[in-house]
Amino acid sequence: MSVDRREFLKIGGIAAAGSVAGSLLPAVTGLAALDAGGNVSRASGDHQWGMVIDVDKCTKGCDACADACRTENNVPLFGDPKRDIHWIRTITVKQRGVEDAEERQFPAMCYHCENPPCQHVCPVAATFTRADGIVLIDKHRCIGCRYCMVACPYKARSFVSQHVAHTWDDNKDVPRRMHGVVEKCTLCVHRIDKGEEPACVVACREKGGDAMSFGDLNDPASAVAAAVRSGKATRIRADLGTNPRVFYLGL
Repeated sequence: MSVDRREFLKIGGIAAAGSVAGSLLPAVTGLAALDAGGNVSRASGDHQWGMVIDVDKCTKGCDACADACRTENNVPLFGDPKRDIHWIRTITVKQRGVEDAEERQFPAMCYHCENPPCQHVCPVAATFTRADGIVLIDKHRCIGCRYCMVACPYKARSFVSQHVAHTWDDNKDVPRRMHGVVEKCTLCVHRIDKGEEPACVVACREKGGDAMSFGDLNDPASAVAAAVRSGKATRIRADLGTNPRVFYLGL
C-alpha cells in the first residue's frame, strides 16, 4: 500500500498524539523558528509584541479591521459559514439584566498566548512561538488533524477545507494558501518584520476609530505597555492561564 508523507504523518500523529511532539520532534521556538514564509525567523526576544483594543472606541458595524485583514492576507470567503475562513471575527455583547442595554461590538482574533494550548497539543510541532511572542503555524508541517482548533478556547483557527484559487490581486508578501491545513491571524508578521504595524491597526486608525494599538510590551514607553500597566486592560478568559498578548479596554 502506497502512503504519501502527509498521510503517514497524519496516521502517526493520531496514533501517538501528544507523545510524538513531546519526545520525537524538536521544539520549534525562538530564533531557530521559521517565519510564515518558511525563512529563518529574524525575531528577537528583546521585543514582545502585543495589542490593546479599546471597546469604547469600536464603532458598531464598522468592520474596517476585518476587511483590511482579508485584503492584506488574502483571506477568502466561500459564501458558506461552514467553510468560510475568519482571522478576525466581530463579537457583539450586551449586558445581562439591564433593560435596553446597548449592544457593543469588538474584534476578536488569535490572541498569541504566552501559554498557547494549540501549540501544546500539536502532534507534529506545526504551531510554534517566535522569540518575539508571535504564534505561527508551519503549514509544511501541519497535517490538518485540527487538534489545535479543539484546544483553542478562543475559536481563533480555521481549517482550509477547499482549494483557493490565487489571483494577480493577491498580496505577494503573504505565502500562498495551502489546502488541508489550519490557519489563523499572524499579526501580519510580514509587516512587523518590515517595521510596520498590522493591517487591522492601520485601517482602524485611518477610519477614525483609533480603537486598536499595537506595540512592544517590553517597551515601557509604548502605548500598549502603558495601557497594561494602568491596570484597566483585561484579557479574555484570564482564568485559563493562557496569558493572551491581546488586551481589551472597556470590557
